[in-house]
Amino acid sequence: MDFKDQISQLASRVEKMKGQIQTEEATKNALVMPFIQLLGYDVFDPFEVNPEFVADLGIKKGEKVDYAIMKDGEPIIIIECKHHLEKLDPHNSQLFRYFHVCKAKFSLLTNGLIYRFYTDLNDTNKMDEKPFFEFNITEIKEAQIEELKKFHKSYFDVENISNTASDLKYTNELKSLITSELRNPSAVFVKHFASQVYQGKLTEKILSQFTELVKRSSNQVLNDAITDRLKTALGKEEANSTESEVKVTSEPVMANENGVVTTEEEIEGFFIVKSILREQVDPKRIVHRDAQTYFAILLDDNNRKTICRLYLGNKKYLVVLDDNKKEVRQEINSVDDIYNHADMLKNTIDKLEKK
Repeated sequence: MDFKDQISQLASRVEKMKGQIQTEEATKNALVMPFIQLLGYDVFDPFEVNPEFVADLGIKKGEKVDYAIMKDGEPIIIIECKHHLEKLDPHNSQLFRYFHVCKAKFSLLTNGLIYRFYTDLNDTNKMDEKPFFEFNITEIKEAQIEELKKFHKSYFDVENISNTASDLKYTNELKSLITSELRNPSAVFVKHFASQVYQGKLTEKILSQFTELVKRSSNQVLNDAITDRLKTALGKEEANSTESEVKVTSEPVMANENGVVTTEEEIEGFFIVKSILREQVDPKRIVHRDAQTYFAILLDDNNRKTICRLYLGNKKYLVVLDDNKKEVRQEINSVDDIYNHADMLKNTIDKLEKK
């Protein structure tokens, strides 16, 4: 099993176990120690993982950090753990004090779900206020797994991590800033784009109008990019599949044994729904089934988990089912209008997942 598979396995375990964990000590034993072990360190060998590591703070003797990962008798990473329901922000200062008095180059603050890695980019031997690397173990992305791999015992190199820490820190901050601007554009962001397409004076009323236009345009650009990637990925999957699945072509797909014809427009609608919901559920869980009168999009290939139905005749409708399994119809002009009902689809997924 490679490192990526091990991370996925741990993430699944954490998701299942967290509801049963009631104390900070249980968080350490059930969530944090398996994580440390996954990084290649023997949690039962004090020469590798030293629990309750003493970090004397001036006149305060006997202060202890939860774990210290050791190398050649010196700590290389100190780890402070909190209960998995606790917010981490109030505990930065505690770790800051520990970092200042020991020789570790990196520190880690975690509640078993969120992991924050710190170093001393701004001032030597003084822990930065912001982490250079952060992730949620249950939502970890492939790029984050590659960064985490650098902390594995087999690959750990202080200089290598330090050289990339600065870029990683600012990249993450920029991504967070860009995400925030796309969701809720600031006046500066809106003005930057509006001034390049609008020739008149940018009054408050015009800027207010462009705020919505910039937000809508940003979402459409992102959705288009996601749709294109999904088409490419699914196209490759279908090309390699031995199953008789529907493929995207410029022509309608041949009728199946029941005489049902799946069209390119229906497949495009399917891709759009997947792109909208990909942040909530694994896209592989979303499938389609074509019927005589409508095109169904399901969760887990289960008829009892209908995400939506598409009616794409002369009049087009996006349909969800209410609690009584009755159709709730939304008229659309084209499949692109499905994006306008993203919240409705996300709410449907929430209900299906709760069930």
